[in-house]
Amino acid sequence: MKKSSRRSFVKKIGLGLGATTLLPTLSSFEAYTTNLNLPSDKKLNIALCGLGRYASLLAESFKDTKYCHLAGIITGTPSKAVSWQQKYNIPKENIYSYENYDDLVNNKNIDLVYVVLPNGMHKEYTIRAAQAGKHVIVEKPMANTAADCLEMIKACNKAGVQLAVGYRLHYEPNHQELMRLGQQNIFGQVNLIECSLGYDIRDISLSDWHLNKELSGGGALMNLGIYCVQSNRYVLGEEPVSVTAQFAPKTRPDIFKEVEENISWQLNFPSGALCTSNTTSICGVDRFFASADKGYFELSPAVSYGPFRGRSSEKEFDFPVINQQAAQMDGMAKVILAGNDLPDHITGIEGWKDLKVLEAIYQAAETGKRIKIES
Repeated sequence: MKKSSRRSFVKKIGLGLGATTLLPTLSSFEAYTTNLNLPSDKKLNIALCGLGRYASLLAESFKDTKYCHLAGIITGTPSKAVSWQQKYNIPKENIYSYENYDDLVNNKNIDLVYVVLPNGMHKEYTIRAAQAGKHVIVEKPMANTAADCLEMIKACNKAGVQLAVGYRLHYEPNHQELMRLGQQNIFGQVNLIECSLGYDIRDISLSDWHLNKELSGGGALMNLGIYCVQSNRYVLGEEPVSVTAQFAPKTRPDIFKEVEENISWQLNFPSGALCTSNTTSICGVDRFFASADKGYFELSPAVSYGPFRGRSSEKEFDFPVINQQAAQMDGMAKVILAGNDLPDHITGIEGWKDLKVLEAIYQAAETGKRIKIES
């Protein structure tokens, strides 16, 4: 399979990926996958690394893809290897454990590894996949720290493979409309965005990795708040310049011993827009609202798996319900199969930018100070 000759990360930073970089609107996004020179019958052979809940959702989504094939699995649980092999007809030679993971270098029937492990394991298994010559999709958040993200980017660049982050909402039509309305100032300058996401997970097992800071990197902010940060950035097409934040007192300190239960924050952007968000592990909330000079637009549900309901001050949204995971995988696969570079807004560069913001939010909440976010 042809590997992309990506420009180096350092060169990209030197060309100015700063606060004014625009993320794609619907029309510009489609340009990445229009008129690609795709092989007529070629599919991207993908191995899932980590077979938890979300990996199961991804596996079921392959049936709705056109350019992707579930070719292999990597798991530390022998019983899962057996059941997945039977369910998805996985060839024995494409089944790996974490111990023999590096043997992927000898397998020409796997093109890409999709890392669906706990956040704290993303860096190791992304770098090992790259060293085995495989393209990588890694779930978000990309890693526990921005520094880890840089190591992952550099490893993939050195290996000549592409690195994408599982930003499914970039492929979803309601969110592409949010990008268009916000970035093109359809209702004038956006002045305020409110976006919040929360689930009640108080009945979670105490052994769940989300409660382990080493594996998760944090609590509600890392697990859910990243969706709010992402939507703020791609609707405005700007990078935030500063943040204030607050932890709320824990209602279940017996469960949330190592990670935060609730957190609120306020992002300031170069245009003057203010984005306020809350994320929580003790109740359900899922909404997005943007107020502009001449109108508004909103989604509720907003950043979960949907189905989404949206409207603007002019009309109700009427977009089809899609398989978000299938659309994401196909969108990435088409670019890779054509031998092209993935657009920056879904690569490790985007994941690194998100982690810079998440780290600043934590610092602001811990210190009680406004924290400047370096571009």
